Amino acid sequence: MQTEELFNDDFFKQFKTGKELNDFLSQLQKRGIEKMLEGELDGHLGYDRHEQTSVNNARNGYGKKKIRTNYGESEIRVPRDRDASFNPIIVPKRESMVEGIEEVIVSLYAKGMSVSDIEEQIKDVYKFEVSSSTISRITSRVAEDIVAWQNRPLEPVYLIVWMDGIVFKVRENSKVINKTIYIAVGLKRDGLKEVLGMWLGKNESAAYWMSVLTDLKARGVEDILITATDNLNGFTQTIRSVFPSAATQVCVVHQIRNSCRYVVWKDKKEFTRDMKNVYAAPTREAAQASLNDLEQKWNRKYGYAIKSWRENWNELTVFFDFPLEIRQIIYTTNLIENLNGKIRKYTKNKLSFPSDDAVLKSVYLALREASKKWTMPIRNWGMILNQFLTIFENRVRI
Repeated sequence: MQTEELFNDDFFKQFKTGKELNDFLSQLQKRGIEKMLEGELDGHLGYDRHEQTSVNNARNGYGKKKIRTNYGESEIRVPRDRDASFNPIIVPKRESMVEGIEEVIVSLYAKGMSVSDIEEQIKDVYKFEVSSSTISRITSRVAEDIVAWQNRPLEPVYLIVWMDGIVFKVRENSKVINKTIYIAVGLKRDGLKEVLGMWLGKNESAAYWMSVLTDLKARGVEDILITATDNLNGFTQTIRSVFPSAATQVCVVHQIRNSCRYVVWKDKKEFTRDMKNVYAAPTREAAQASLNDLEQKWNRKYGYAIKSWRENWNELTVFFDFPLEIRQIIYTTNLIENLNGKIRKYTKNKLSFPSDDAVLKSVYLALREASKKWTMPIRNWGMILNQFLTIFENRVRI
């Protein structure tokens, strides 16, 4: 049977049971891995099969290897070289567990590649053809992963939770509208960061954040020590209605940006420098004095910007209650904004999404890729943990 026939949509119609389809996909995966291994050996040797070359190292037949995948155990042929220097990436020596084609496809999809781009990439790199319908079926399994991930139990206590929203254009009822993905990232007691979940709603609002926080509580979160958020109207009250003991820090960087919206370009540099005296002050009292100076100097021209600082003062200055090491990680939502930037990077090729499911799938995969590097505790974690234990005593349960 030719490759084109093997991946024809009509071919799948012959499968009457899930087992038949699973057996076929297992064989598909086996063939794909073997083709990828051939491609890896070509790259290792520096020339294609049947190509004349003066290179000393050459192909040396095949060995057999049993591998385990999510389709079960199977035996594959592994190409060898004379020097025995070939160590495949997809099935390394002395290892039997492989990610398989579907993980390669999902990873490419997560990086923002379209189905047709993935089809071409696999064909060019691995000399193996996978139809667009097969790729779509593989990426569609992500929906099941999202449900399991979004409903997984969470830890009872998070030391810090950063929360922010990111807007995407999504088609709904023949119109393209803005929708918000709400994202929460928690700092665990071991110093590692964890994406707690993502939720899709319309315009960002404190009311919708209420449902997000309620979901966190339903999944096992009993206490949050500190939250870091933007200055969305009503957000602080919403957090306290669900986690009444949480200290609620409004992002200072958001406040700076919002204040500068009212300042003309020629004054912006000087105004920004004067604002820095406020949030970079050593104590809350010194910050208050700097705010008074800022108001005296600029209130006549930019009274609304000063008023914003006054109205949000209590939430803007929560970080002064903590040691410098904790201040540096809570006074801004830069961590989650950096995460949002990586999501944008992965989804930049999609100007709009055809459905809610499509945007959720893309953002989930982007989150999964971006958080793969979160393998180490944040800097100076031993010192910071001791500070949390001293300040919050019994609320941090180890």
